[in-house]
Amino acid sequence: MTTANAKEKTYFGHPRGLTYLFSTEMAERFSYYGMAAILLYYMTEQVLKPGVVEGVFGYGAVKGAFEAVVGPLTTDRFASDLYGIYTGLVYLTPVIGGYIADRFWGQRYTVILGGIMMAAGEFVLTQNSLFFLGLLLLIVGNGFFKPNISTQVGNLYKPGDSRIDRAYSIFYVGINIGATLAPLVCGTLGEEVGWHWGFFAAGVGLALGVLVYLFALRTLPPDRVTKARSENQPVKREKLTRQDWKAIFALIVLIIPIALFWMSYQQQPITIALWARDYTNRTFVPGLFNMTLPATWAQSINPVMIFAFTPIVVWLWGRQAKRKREPSTVLKMAMGCAFQAISFVLMAGVAAMTGPNGHAFWLWLIPFFTIYTFGELYVSPIGLALVARVAPKQVLSLMMGFWFTAVFIGNSFAGFVGSFWDQMPKSTFFLMVAAIPAVAAVIIWLFDRPLRPILENRNPDSPLAPGEDIATERGPA
Repeated sequence: MTTANAKEKTYFGHPRGLTYLFSTEMAERFSYYGMAAILLYYMTEQVLKPGVVEGVFGYGAVKGAFEAVVGPLTTDRFASDLYGIYTGLVYLTPVIGGYIADRFWGQRYTVILGGIMMAAGEFVLTQNSLFFLGLLLLIVGNGFFKPNISTQVGNLYKPGDSRIDRAYSIFYVGINIGATLAPLVCGTLGEEVGWHWGFFAAGVGLALGVLVYLFALRTLPPDRVTKARSENQPVKREKLTRQDWKAIFALIVLIIPIALFWMSYQQQPITIALWARDYTNRTFVPGLFNMTLPATWAQSINPVMIFAFTPIVVWLWGRQAKRKREPSTVLKMAMGCAFQAISFVLMAGVAAMTGPNGHAFWLWLIPFFTIYTFGELYVSPIGLALVARVAPKQVLSLMMGFWFTAVFIGNSFAGFVGSFWDQMPKSTFFLMVAAIPAVAAVIIWLFDRPLRPILENRNPDSPLAPGEDIATERGPA
């Protein structure tokens, strides 16, 4: 253990800054998912309705641009397409936000600006006439915020510190706490009080997150741009070495199979939601408690399981690290894709047993989501940790932004995959979906051996051997 690490102030074996970044990301995800939960309803039930939409600034130009590409649009179809474009762009703009942070503003200022823009966007959405301006602020603000909050988790750890995988798993819990609370708060306010109050609550949550981040700055190590400015030095434009380019290439190579993972993952709010509504017996306990469970409750199973299973996964990886048997990050992601494939094979079996007109008992969703959630925990937070560990510091935020393009690609094609839902027997459809992450698992597994020398040699000055955990002999401080 190094002297620096010995003096490190920690909460539960991790730097204090992780707690603040966790809280900031939880607030941002509360805002994002709260807004996303009511956006489609807000468009179809209020802002795009005749008598209201005429006063929305830019409506004619935006709808005209859409119709020039896809033809005439009904209100519902326009709202659906607009929703898809919005959710896609929020995972594409992080490339720009990452580049700006690396070259000009630094991660800290970019996060602050992004958070302020998104909070402003939520508040702007409370005004019908400024609807498109609010969406624009959210898209651009998320681009500034998303890659740069994620990279700062990695900045908390020294090179070679294997706690980083577990840190991103803990950070990921914050995302899912926000995702769970958002529909309950913003959705309920939007439906019961008024849509504008749902957006207002999302804005308040994000504003509180920005305040937490400002308080947290004293616990966060400065990024390279901030450090240079504090020393009145110009930001060094260091040239990328050959090894740096190899690391960049390795990350880009992995984006495509990870996009396949997200393509199948995004069936949860699409076809799994339809399965829960149309092909599931949702009677709580037939013959005893005949209450019918709402179909939307199925979407809460996954985030709840994230809370339940993250401590198990973190404990398992810590135990494996002590025994020097922890899988490489790339192998973890391959295992996660395999888990997801198995979950959809299970659903194919359930669909085959119930037949085309049958209804499976709702409890079958529990083992599906159990395997599905383990797959997510082995891929999503681990991918963030991989980028933080191996991306060259000169382009760290940019590479984090590129990593999020996997989500953009996956989300963009998830709807195409879901379009086969009504064209296939359900068991065949689920097997098709299972094949997508299965292919990703094989590709990533094949990449492990050739990429391992590149990824494990990124920190040659580290005093730790690969997989060694500096926290294994130290409890909470």
